[in-house]
Amino acid sequence: MASISFFMDTLGFIGLGLMGKPMAQNLLRAGYPLIVHNRSRASVDALVEQGARAAHSPREMAELCDVIFTMLPDPETVARVVDVMLEFARGGTIVIDCSTSHPQLARKLAERGAARGIFVLDAPVSGGEIGAQQATLSIMVGGNADTFARALPILKHLGKNIAHVGDAGAGQIVKAANQIIVGLTIEAVAEALAFVMKAGVDANKAREVMLGGFATSRILDVHGRRMLEKNFVPGGRAATQLKDLVIALDVAQTNGAQLPITARVAEMYRELVARGFGDEDHAALWRMVAEDWEV
Repeated sequence: MASISFFMDTLGFIGLGLMGKPMAQNLLRAGYPLIVHNRSRASVDALVEQGARAAHSPREMAELCDVIFTMLPDPETVARVVDVMLEFARGGTIVIDCSTSHPQLARKLAERGAARGIFVLDAPVSGGEIGAQQATLSIMVGGNADTFARALPILKHLGKNIAHVGDAGAGQIVKAANQIIVGLTIEAVAEALAFVMKAGVDANKAREVMLGGFATSRILDVHGRRMLEKNFVPGGRAATQLKDLVIALDVAQTNGAQLPITARVAEMYRELVARGFGDEDHAALWRMVAEDWEV
């Protein structure tokens, strides 16, 4: 681990799941003093062994840290945890919510934080567990531009493509758009590979050649391989993908946007989750297409 400077901000990280744990580890490797908290203890203990300190509650973390990251499963949890941050953090604290949440909530939290001199950024990420491990995430940030500038040196230890995309809530809008593309492309890759197999063509060879053409994508590469290997160990869970598409549809309804294909893919994910596959990788949408086509 890099040597720690006494002039570095003390960072906090709440939410040490598939994405949060490797992100927190990257902050530790960068040499930041890090305090961690998680609902289950195993990830906390692992990070403490690597040099982090444990907080026993979000309140304790709020009182100790200069910059606090959250990576939480849903908007309800974000609201509950960040409420504590806003009540007990010192003025000047930065709260960076990396969860995929609702833009309306992001705006409310930023407004409430500003009233107490606390700066809240919505900074959802894309790149999956691999991107979190390799610190190559894309990070789309909404909120105060000066706060973003202060946070950017820290964010650079988590990602490679980092952009301030607008005021509070804008990061969540862009992430919702990202998840529309991800969800629909997963479905398209599943259909295309099932189509090839149904026609009696080797889907592995088809995937390889398509990766060299205009149809190439990270989803065809990574998720296409998962589909053909039927390996659905989660890098991003199907239930999370459903949650993200539901957020996108809600925002679209509010703004008057039409998302008919998104709505259909969301229903496919809803059925997948209802069948008991919500904790599998979102590439498990393959089950819906392959079973329907008897591939």
